[in-house]
Amino acid sequence: MSQVVTNATKDDIRAAYLTAEELKLAVSLLYQSYHDDPVFLEIFNAEKSDYEQRLRSSIREELNAFWQAKQPIVGLYLGETLVGVACLNSRHDGVTAERFWHWRLKMLLGAGYFSTKQMIEKEETVMAAVPMTNFHVLSFIAIHPLHQHHGFGHYLMAAVNTLLEDYPESEGVAVYATNEKYKVFFKDVDYEFIKEVTVGNVSGSLMVHYRK
Repeated sequence: MSQVVTNATKDDIRAAYLTAEELKLAVSLLYQSYHDDPVFLEIFNAEKSDYEQRLRSSIREELNAFWQAKQPIVGLYLGETLVGVACLNSRHDGVTAERFWHWRLKMLLGAGYFSTKQMIEKEETVMAAVPMTNFHVLSFIAIHPLHQHHGFGHYLMAAVNTLLEDYPESEGVAVYATNEKYKVFFKDVDYEFIKEVTVGNVSGSLMVHYRK
């Protein structure tokens, strides 16, 4: 497992690229984190009884698409326990909003046509608003509920920033924050507010971390 250097001082905290065997753990962690996200509540119609099934299916297929395109998926570990995960993608590295035909087929089967279409439109809307040409998007980020409010998010973001060293052509990282506490968090880790972006009926903040 190739390790990503962080500024952590505790010997039992480390960040590393996820292995294929750890994708299921990452899906579970991200599902917990995004269960109540306003964008996903709207896209997958939370009022329907199968909302949770379609959300989990979508996250699973997203991670599989990132993995197959060799996009960086970083895990944060406390000892050997996965406590956080961050997923980035760059359309310059092979993952576009259209994804691959097999990803779209699986999404259509698992999430439905309308939700798949909205997922693609959401990404296109956010991508188009980013004031950079070559960049990464922080598509998913999560810290396990039992390990929140202990500084692990800052360790994970330090790993994301360090990861940019492997992509010298990338100008920085963009993120779409729909929750006020996340906006405060990203501002605290050196993300600059760019503009409000509306996706469907949900408004969120586009924020950018520029390469130093």
